[in-house]
Amino acid sequence: MESINVLLADPTAWVALATLIAMEVVLGIDNLIFISVLTNKLPEQERPRARKIGIGAAMFLRLGLLTMIAFIVQLTEPVFSVFGNGFSWRDLILITGGLFLVWKATMEIHHNVDPEPDFIDAGPNVTANVAAVIGQILLLDMVFSLDSIITAVGMTPHIPVMVIAVVISVIIMLLAANPLGEFLNANPTIVMLALGFLMLIGTTLIAEGFGAHVPKGYIYAAMAFSALIEGLNMLARRARRKRSMVAAG
Repeated sequence: MESINVLLADPTAWVALATLIAMEVVLGIDNLIFISVLTNKLPEQERPRARKIGIGAAMFLRLGLLTMIAFIVQLTEPVFSVFGNGFSWRDLILITGGLFLVWKATMEIHHNVDPEPDFIDAGPNVTANVAAVIGQILLLDMVFSLDSIITAVGMTPHIPVMVIAVVISVIIMLLAANPLGEFLNANPTIVMLALGFLMLIGTTLIAEGFGAHVPKGYIYAAMAFSALIEGLNMLARRARRKRSMVAAG
């Protein structure tokens, strides 16, 4: 394996590292939103632990995949064709993950629109719910990690650079997880927007699996624009509440 000191002396390695960190953080937004939405359904005292486990699993998955780069690259080779369109294992994983994400987001939207009566989980039920949530997080971690590593391999041949980028990006995700989860929990309209993002991301994964490349810039620009509009709506609602309080006082 390459010497870290040699890499640190190479300016191109620093550029690759900065680029990879930015890419990992951006790609991690999808994962972080999914983790926040899922863990907010758990009892409040269980949420931080579930988030840490989910994000920690993402780091170990990506580091594990980095040790199997030769195998991962082979996953992009077609294994069968349908109507002249070749499908690789990566395509099948993306399609499966995309379908799961669309299904899960649809179920969560239905739950938010037509919620079931509240009930109190206790004992084994809480443990089972935590395990189910972590299991779903791990499933999507695998999909996002695979896509992230394949993208990283195309950007730099230096494994130490990839490892450092993954670790730094995961630390950033860990720091952002609880604030994001609490923000979503306190703003139900943002939750619906986040679920819409997840449906969009799931649809994109399916399209990628079928060979239709969708530039990530378009996806994140649409997400940023939607978030900006919702932010303006939140400011408008807050201003109306203040005016109502002043008028009532």
